[in-house]
Amino acid sequence: MTSTLISSSKKRKRSQEISFKVAEDCHPDGVGPVLASFPCISPPPGTAFQAYARKKPNISMDFHADMIIAGETDTVDFESTSALAGQGCQYLVALHNPETSSVTIYPTPISPVLVRHTVKALKSIPTMAAPTTAVYREARNALGDTFGTKKAKAAIRAEERNRVDVSAMEGVMSHVMDGIDKDANGLLNKEEAKELADANRLVPPFNMDAKEVGDIYPLHNVIPESEYKAISVSAFEDAKSAKDRVALLPSRRSEWCYHRIENLFSNQELNAKKRRRIIFYISAMLAFRRVTRNKAMDKDDIHKALHGVPSATVDSFITRFTEELRDPTKVQATSDTQTNLLTHMLALCLRVDRFAMDPTDITTDLSLSQSRVHALLRSMGCKIGKISERDASQLGVKQDDVKRAILTTPLTFPKIRTRRAGR
Repeated sequence: MTSTLISSSKKRKRSQEISFKVAEDCHPDGVGPVLASFPCISPPPGTAFQAYARKKPNISMDFHADMIIAGETDTVDFESTSALAGQGCQYLVALHNPETSSVTIYPTPISPVLVRHTVKALKSIPTMAAPTTAVYREARNALGDTFGTKKAKAAIRAEERNRVDVSAMEGVMSHVMDGIDKDANGLLNKEEAKELADANRLVPPFNMDAKEVGDIYPLHNVIPESEYKAISVSAFEDAKSAKDRVALLPSRRSEWCYHRIENLFSNQELNAKKRRRIIFYISAMLAFRRVTRNKAMDKDDIHKALHGVPSATVDSFITRFTEELRDPTKVQATSDTQTNLLTHMLALCLRVDRFAMDPTDITTDLSLSQSRVHALLRSMGCKIGKISERDASQLGVKQDDVKRAILTTPLTFPKIRTRRAGR
């Protein structure tokens, strides 16, 4: 490759031809020229450097990157490092021969090596260890006391007051640990805590080992057998319309009871008599809740208000779902007894609806929010959602897009959420 370079001067103009060529005999594994970068101190002119190769070269690096360049003066040692090898620009080395006016370019690109220096006099001085956290804190606080603002100084004083002296606690630490171990012996384990939580749930008596969904909340755990047998539903059969039948119920404005009574007589379902008794009992619960809600009541007044309900059933409601006051003739419903009444009622509603209940109607009858009713159903082990085809076939209900409260086996209660301690 040849080109022409024309130079000019003020006195005279002359042309000089310089030829460029690429070296043919290139030996990439040879030493050849080396480009070096001295970031801090440049060596004096005439400083001799030697190239060294490793006994076991690094296969992943090229020859020049794996090579070490070293030199020294009377006071400073120079040595290349391969930490930054291959980064930045690459250069082509060219040699100019003035005798032949030619420039020979070597085609192998070369990256500059970084040469660091070490002062010989400082090699004998041991390296200082990094300051510890305590030393750093003391130095920082000293600067803060001297140059800090009032706010910074107040923060330093507060930190010093709140600092725990660990050395002062070494003598009493064993006594503290012994006290913790002694008190921990009285704590409940995981299984005992679960049993205690299950025993205190505001739900009807349940069977955790039930194989059939109908055995989770047995009927006579919700309606005592004597009360169940005392319910008479013969008058329902003599009534001519659904409105006449609902008029026989203790709670006559219940949408849930109206729709279930209507379905029972229109579809001629099996076990209809059993379901009518359960619906009557649910209606009595609705009436009892309306009478005793948010006020103290005399027991006789409750009996008068529920004149259509058997006396034994009213006495059972008073015993299970109210608390006595100082006056033994008066009772009052509390938050816990109201919740207990609601879960007993919902357990019966689930049984009537084959354990896949649409809670819309009962939510309206109770004058509660949907989220409150859903929370009560979840606390009983129900799942809220659309019924699957498999569950619909097992429970004998129609599959639709309505969100239902579904009770299945095995019974699982929701886990109690624990909050993390604030930092």
